Amino acid sequence: LTLPRFVQLMDNFVDEDISLPTVKRLTAFIREEYKQTEEEKTKQLEKVRRVSHVAQRKQLLEALFEKWDSNACGSLDLKEVVAVLSTFNGDMGKGALMKAKEKLCSQYPQLSRVGKLTPKAFQTFLELIASEFTGNEDETIDNLVRFLTTSVEQSGRESLQSSARRKWLQDIQQAAETSGTSMEPVYKAVFKALSQDMEAHGDNKNISAYIALLEENQLSPEQGQVLLRYVACTADNAPYILNQLLHRDMKGVSFAVIDQGKPIYVPRVHLHGNIHFWNSNRPAEERKGSLLVLPLHDARWRVFGILALDTLRDECEKSIFLTHEITFFEGVCHAFSKAYHHICMMENILQVAVTALDWLYPRTPSIHTVTIYLVAPGKDKNYALCKVITTDNTGQKEIHSSPVLLLREENLLRDYLFKCTDSSEVTLTSVHGEHHIAVPLHDLSRQTLGIFDISIGQHKKLPPQEQKDLQKMLKIVQAACSEILQSSLEETEPTQVLEAERVADMRHTGILFHRFMLQELRECV
Repeated sequence: LTLPRFVQLMDNFVDEDISLPTVKRLTAFIREEYKQTEEEKTKQLEKVRRVSHVAQRKQLLEALFEKWDSNACGSLDLKEVVAVLSTFNGDMGKGALMKAKEKLCSQYPQLSRVGKLTPKAFQTFLELIASEFTGNEDETIDNLVRFLTTSVEQSGRESLQSSARRKWLQDIQQAAETSGTSMEPVYKAVFKALSQDMEAHGDNKNISAYIALLEENQLSPEQGQVLLRYVACTADNAPYILNQLLHRDMKGVSFAVIDQGKPIYVPRVHLHGNIHFWNSNRPAEERKGSLLVLPLHDARWRVFGILALDTLRDECEKSIFLTHEITFFEGVCHAFSKAYHHICMMENILQVAVTALDWLYPRTPSIHTVTIYLVAPGKDKNYALCKVITTDNTGQKEIHSSPVLLLREENLLRDYLFKCTDSSEVTLTSVHGEHHIAVPLHDLSRQTLGIFDISIGQHKKLPPQEQKDLQKMLKIVQAACSEILQSSLEETEPTQVLEAERVADMRHTGILFHRFMLQELRECV
């Protein structure tokens, strides 16, 4: 038990009307009766040391990854890393490297195809190499880190550039984590990152940018099984591009990017001959400039859309994208993909919650309202709670497309929600005579991901059968949530690529609750 969890456990154990002398007697009782053997103390200290050690190693290897990834691309070239590591510790190091690489490609099958190391795969690779050496694994990791750190140099200007770019990429992820399930803040953060980089590191180039996602082509399959729908763009192109559909039989290089899984750069658009102009009235003199189309990959490096940039509005005809800029744009694609799939995952979890509430309400007339919050991470525990769903006593739901953010210091009467978040334990309280049960929804590391705030009005507790149904619902929602989170991990094969599959996946998560309910019934029979 952590301190917040222990306090919450005790708070739930005693009644809110308990007298101070009784609390003192309970405290004295626990102090007297709680015993911890030396073996238990040793195990606890060992666990703390192990957790701290894992966290320190992760931090160390993340810092090393960032040093190598100087342009904030989000991935490293496997061949480059292997080439440098092949000179580590002579022939013994080469042998360890080859064995580790074989195990890594077995764990991440896509590596042999794309040859890119994510931060997680990079950490796994170094740990696999260290495990192939005899002796202390931690010392080997430290030696590897020192070796790789001295193998890459970075000037002061490059360091500042890298730091600024990482901040802009972090803003994209933060937009996803504080927007509930809305993509609009993410699109804005992407275009802001691109424009800021052009202003700071790209000779102030005047760019246009747009994002298109793959969909199944249901209306005109003769034009291809899939199409690209333009879901977001910079303001100048909105009248011409937004919501447009690009088919395979139309001009353009976007489908070549999707098929190859690699960026295509057209430095002279007017000389290419296979570029689709959405604004057909654009004069010939405004069709000069560069075009860059980059693939959007999911966690398993499957393409689900494109990010494109052009300099057609730039007055300088010879305006081109440099290598370090293109590398950063790949980092923007990586950040957008993480943000996009985070929101997809949240949508799926909320879909399970909505299905669960539909099941619960007819069975629990004593429940007045249920409000669902998602935790929006912040620095130093200064997180916010996003109100995303509100349900009244009839079961009527309101889904907040623009989430209402709750900050702790501004919501003292809802402090029980923040206590629930901190402790990851059920919290019981009464606000103005109305009794609330706050129940946490956990992620895979048992941190609070979201909260069910259940109001039962004047009742201090639910009738036994209603309490049983509530507990069953919460148990199944947690199981379904854990399955969704597990399937989103990098090592797990995802089930969606097309935007249409994402919609289908939401229908799948709608029945996920009932599938777990059926499994429980089978186990009881």
